[in-house]
Amino acid sequence: MNHDAADVVFTRSVFGAPCWVSLASRDLEATQAFYGAVLGWRWRDARLGDRFRTALADGVPVAGIAGVAGMWQMGSAWTPYFAVVDANDTVARVRERGGTVAVGPLSFPPGRAALVADRDGAAFGMWEGKLVTEWEAWRQAASTFIVLHTRDAFDAAIFYGEILDWASGLPGCCEVEYAGDKVLLRSRGEIVARIEAGSVETPPDPSVRSYWQVHFIVDDAGACARAAEQRGGRVLEESEQEAVLRDPDGAQFTVTVRGRHA
Repeated sequence: MNHDAADVVFTRSVFGAPCWVSLASRDLEATQAFYGAVLGWRWRDARLGDRFRTALADGVPVAGIAGVAGMWQMGSAWTPYFAVVDANDTVARVRERGGTVAVGPLSFPPGRAALVADRDGAAFGMWEGKLVTEWEAWRQAASTFIVLHTRDAFDAAIFYGEILDWASGLPGCCEVEYAGDKVLLRSRGEIVARIEAGSVETPPDPSVRSYWQVHFIVDDAGACARAAEQRGGRVLEESEQEAVLRDPDGAQFTVTVRGRHA
């Protein structure tokens, strides 16, 4: 693809919205081989340095792999990133509202990143600066989708709304929609994330472990599950429309048949 300056998108234009997903890996080569076999991804070097790779699906950037799990003494896990205007300010908001900061903000030209967790322990990242090239194609392809599983969807929506300016009335902010026992996040009218907590008739369960689940949109969830098993991964749950998988390094992700994620 050819790109000019008009294609460059900065986080200030889409603040509060999911803007990327990344996997912390201990072995870049093994990780690339696994996801290439399971999801058909191809790879290219990322601009962030030799510890990073960008996954491509049909030429569109889908996700990033970062060989930093060992360096940062963290487990291998898929993490969603949200666009922010000022990483320092957003990190301060996380702390003020009872969340924790694991890493950063750190400079990774062309931007700055931080890894944090909400007050129930769900890990996520934030990114300030220029977004990945072909970001608009990534967004329009809707090849990824993120879901927060938590004990209290309403409380979680307040936390994220306060730190990411959801439903703030600011021009371009994300909108929040309450739909039964779910909270839907919309950016420019499109659903870009979901928060789930179970039945609204039951009280919040303090034993529920909160986490962000990254979904990859596929044509055949069963074929992905079989490929994962053949490559040393595990199938944790499986239906005709969806499969929850774990890669050989322990990172969990979901494959969802196209059209079933909203």
